[in-house]
Amino acid sequence: MDVKVGIEGLAQFNRGLRKLDSEAPKGLRLALNGVADLLVAETRKQIPRRTGAAQASLKAQSTRTSARVAVGGKKAPYYPWLDFGGKTGVHKSVHRPFFKEGRYLYPTLGRIRPDIEKALGQALVAVARDAGLQVSD
Repeated sequence: MDVKVGIEGLAQFNRGLRKLDSEAPKGLRLALNGVADLLVAETRKQIPRRTGAAQASLKAQSTRTSARVAVGGKKAPYYPWLDFGGKTGVHKSVHRPFFKEGRYLYPTLGRIRPDIEKALGQALVAVARDAGLQVSD
C-alpha cells in the first residue's frame, strides 16, 4: 500500500518527521546548518582580513525550522560597520560609505542562492530518506 504525504513548509515537515521518529528532526537541524555553512564559507572569502576576527565571527546557526548566519559579537563588534558602512570612532571621525545591501553577506547570498536552494533540497530529501520515507520528485 502506497501512501502519499504532501508537506508544504518546513514546520510541517519537522512535525511530520517527529511523528515518525523523535530523533529525525535533529537530522533536519544538522542539514540546515550544513546549508548555512555554504553561505558562511563563501562570505568569509570576501571579508577583508587584518586579525581574522570579522571572518571568524560568521557562524551558521539553525533550529529545526530555520537557518541563519550570526555575525559580529564580542570578538568583532565592528562587523556591521565593516559590511554596511557608516560612521564610527571618536566624534564619528571614521567614515565608510554606507551600502544598504551590504558589501559581503547579502551580495554573497544573492550570488549563490541557486546553489543554496539546490543543497537545501538535497539535504531535505536525505533527511526524509533517513527517516524511512520514500521520496519522489
